[in-house]
Parts: sequence; C-alpha cells; structure tokens
Amino acid sequence: MDRSTLRYQGKRPDDGALRERLRELAAERRRFGYRQLGWRLAREGHAMNHKRLYRLYREENLMVRRRGRRKRALGTRTPMLVPHAINQRWSLDFVSDTLSDGRRFRILCVVDDFSRECLATVVDTSLGGVRVVRELERLASERAVPQEVVSDNGTELTSGAVLRWASGRSHCTTSSPASRCRMLSSNHSTASCAMSASTSMSS
Repeated sequence: MDRSTLRYQGKRPDDGALRERLRELAAERRRFGYRQLGWRLAREGHAMNHKRLYRLYREENLMVRRRGRRKRALGTRTPMLVPHAINQRWSLDFVSDTLSDGRRFRILCVVDDFSRECLATVVDTSLGGVRVVRELERLASERAVPQEVVSDNGTELTSGAVLRWASGRSHCTTSSPASRCRMLSSNHSTASCAMSASTSMSS
C-alpha cells in the first residue's frame, strides 16, 4: 500500500455557519425533516447533496421525534400579525363532508385574511399537494403571489410540492403552525365558503 494512502486524513470544509442555520431552521419548524429543511437551505443559497445534508442533520441531533399520544405545544406561540393589505396573507384549510350515498368529499378553501374574501373553493373526492399547487398557481396568475401562505400541518399543505412552490418565489413564505389556532382569524370566511360549496355539490 502506498504511504500517502495509508496516512491520508480527510479534510472537510468548515460547516459552522451552515450548521448554525440548520439549527435555526429546525428550531423554527420543529416537525420538519431533513429534506424539508434542505429545501429551505437551498432557497437561501446553501445547495448540497442529500448525503451531506443528512450527515449534518444527524450530527446535530435534529431528528424529529415521534409524537406521543398526548399532544403538547412546542415552544412559545408567537401571535400572528394582522395583515394591512390584500394579498399579504392567504389562509388555506380543508373541510370535509359526506354525500347522501355515503361518499366523502373534501373542500380546499383559500381565504384572503385582510379582505376576508374567499378566493377559491375546490371540491373533489381527493385533493393532494399537486392539486393544491395547481390552484395556487391559478390564483397567483389571476391576482398576485401572496407574501405569506398560512396553513395547518396537514399532509397536503406541508407536502414537497407545496414547499417547492413557495421556495420558487422569493417573497412568498409558508407558515405551518403546530396547531390550528392561527387559522381562527379566517374561520368564519372558511366556513361560509365550505357551506356554499357543500350546498352546490349536494344539489
């Protein structure tokens, strides 16, 4: 064996700043895994392959713990600021109902938190992340891209498709609070949208 091969010692670059930012993002989004955190880092210009990202993620002990049977609030809940203009913040939520024949359907409601206007009510028996992105693209082309999109932690609203849609827009951020309490500001608008959509579908 060659002497240089035997005595070789790997030299990794300094990841101090990257580790610090990874910890900050993990503290903000406690239920995000390493892939979702990687998309946020890539949006900020820290591009890396998944192997290096996972190594840093494991070394910093940022693994998401499995939730217990009793749900508790993580960290301190910060109050949501009141929007002061149209298209400043949209709220997304799902409601569901059952037809007379027993089939279940879901309704995606998009509400402008400033005007309390119901921007869209999408009714279907199955609504995934790709369908959510399609509707957001349509609304963005008709109105404007919002500064913030607020949703709960539903799988459709925290999917890779939705996160990639928000990451591709420099001034659009997504907020997925640990509970649905932040959606209460537009609950009455969501309820009225869902009621009208449910009535039209039943008829």
